[in-house]
Amino acid sequence: MCENIILSKTGAATISQCMECKVLTLWMRTLLLNFSPEQFKSFKNFTSKLEVDQSLFPFPDGEERLVLRTPHNDICMAFSIDDWEQFQGAMDEAEYMMQVYDMMS
Repeated sequence: MCENIILSKTGAATISQCMECKVLTLWMRTLLLNFSPEQFKSFKNFTSKLEVDQSLFPFPDGEERLVLRTPHNDICMAFSIDDWEQFQGAMDEAEYMMQVYDMMS
């Protein structure tokens, strides 16, 4: 069983990592993503390059949300601007904490 440590908690976003198998888990409301350390870095790099203005779409409730497409055309993730900023901030902090834990081990 994995023993997770919290790398980041920013608003609704939490990122943890198992210190044995190194799997990272990103939790945010109804979103749950698992990554290897390499996949996490790749995903973080990809999302940090996303142009917010070009990714905003109006939703039926009248709010614009950032839509993140996935490799599966039928599956997209939607974020309010605040949620997106929390999501990005949590990934930045988690990446930093991963470096700290790597130096300590």
